[in-house]
Amino acid sequence: MGNQVEKLTHLNYKEVPTADPTGMDRDEGPRIGVSYIFSNDDDELEQQQDSVHDLGGEHPALQPYDPQLHEVECSVYYRDECIYQKSFSEEDMLPEEGDEGGGGHLSTYTPENLLNRCKPGDLVEFVCQAQYPHWVVYVGDFQVVHLHRLEVVNSFLTDASQGRRGRIANQLYRYKPLSPAVVVRNALEQVGCKDRDLSWRNSECFAAWCRYGKREFKIGGELRIGKQPYRLQIRLGDKRSHTLEFQSLEDLIMEKRRNDQIGRAAVIQELSSHLQAAEEEEEEEEDHHHPGARTAVE
Repeated sequence: MGNQVEKLTHLNYKEVPTADPTGMDRDEGPRIGVSYIFSNDDDELEQQQDSVHDLGGEHPALQPYDPQLHEVECSVYYRDECIYQKSFSEEDMLPEEGDEGGGGHLSTYTPENLLNRCKPGDLVEFVCQAQYPHWVVYVGDFQVVHLHRLEVVNSFLTDASQGRRGRIANQLYRYKPLSPAVVVRNALEQVGCKDRDLSWRNSECFAAWCRYGKREFKIGGELRIGKQPYRLQIRLGDKRSHTLEFQSLEDLIMEKRRNDQIGRAAVIQELSSHLQAAEEEEEEEEDHHHPGARTAVE
C-alpha cells in the first residue's frame, strides 16, 4: 500500500466524539477528533478547485483577503504544552521588532514584498480564501522548496505563491527551530522526492519538519493508540471555544487545514450547530429523568 493512500471522507462534528465544549474534561471514555490515516496531499484538492475557477468567475487569489475575517483562531496543545497558536489579539498584531514597515507576524504581504523580508530557513505560508494554506521553505536567491501535488520541488517564491498573499510563519509553531543552514539543507535534500517515497501528508507538515526536524510531522511518526494527547482549541468568540482531541499531530494538522480551507464563518456555523444539538440532547435527557423540573422552574 505504501504512502500512496486513498482519501477518507471527513465526518461532521456531530458524528465525532470530542472534548467537552465548556473545557471541562468529563471521564466518559475516549474522545477523538478525525483520523486522516487514509488521506492524500490536500494540494490535490487545490488542483480541482483551480480547474473550477478557471471555468469562470474571479479566482480567490485575486479577491481581497482579510486574515481576521477568513482565518480561524486556534491553539494546539500537546498534553499541557502549547505548541502552536494563531491569535489575532492586539499583541500578535503589533509590528515585530526591527520591522518598521510591517504589521504583526500574522500580517500578509504580496509575494514581491515577501522577497524583501525572507531569510534562508524561513517558513512562508501562502493564504487565500477557500483554499488550503500552502507552506514553503525559503532557501535563498528568491527560491523556495515545497511539497506540491505529491512531489517536493524547487521553485521561485513568486511562482510558488500562485498570486496568493503570504506571511513568514516562523512564530506559529512553538518548537525550537534548527539552524537556518540545517533547515535549508533538510529542504534541498528532499527535492525530487515524490509519490510513494514521500514522508509528509501536506506542504505544512513538510515545511515544519524541515525547520524543526520532528518525526511527529511525518506520516506514521506517531502510533495512534491509547489516549489522545493533542488538543485543537478553536476560538468561537471572546469567551467561547471548542476543543477536539487527536491521537497524532498529523491528524490534527489535517483538521486545522480543513478549517482554514472552509473559512472562519463556516467553522463557527458548523460548530455552533453541533453544540446547539448537543445542548438540546442534554436538555431532553434531563427532562426525561426529571419530568417535573422544567415545570417547577416555570
